Amino acid sequence: MKNLVEQLGQYGSYHRDGRNILTHFWGVPMILLAVVILLSRPVWLMDALSLPFSPAVVAALLATVYYVLLDMRYGMVLALVLGAMLTLGAWLAQQSTTVWLSWGIGLFVVGWIIQFVGHHWEGRKPAFMDDMVGLLIGPLFVLAEMGFVLGWRKDVQHAVEQRCGPVRNPTQAAV
Repeated sequence: MKNLVEQLGQYGSYHRDGRNILTHFWGVPMILLAVVILLSRPVWLMDALSLPFSPAVVAALLATVYYVLLDMRYGMVLALVLGAMLTLGAWLAQQSTTVWLSWGIGLFVVGWIIQFVGHHWEGRKPAFMDDMVGLLIGPLFVLAEMGFVLGWRKDVQHAVEQRCGPVRNPTQAAV
């Protein structure tokens, strides 16, 4: 398994244009939420715990384990984000099929449109087209880049930039 810097560096090499990174701040969370919403059906109630159980819960747990193995701090933040998304996804799954699918498919389509606009500016295809793990690294990359903009985890930022170079148009990424 690649370590945190290797994963962020590989993914980051497809994302050096600040405008593309900015589109990821919107598009990736939309896509992630869409997937959580769409996987929130079917739902089963676990009698022993009185908790809803769905494919979204399984996927979120597996993703969280992976993120925590890569980095405890990022993993814990992403666990909180996924927990909030699971809550919203579970609520939407209880609504009519039209509402559930409209939110899930709508966010998915709009999120990908935003992503492809960013990659048009980047002049490169999305990372997942060469490595499907990129679909899992996207949320981690967005979290890391948001932190870099705020001046957090400079050691990680420096190590990632050693692998793939600095962000171009940094003032646009910080907007």
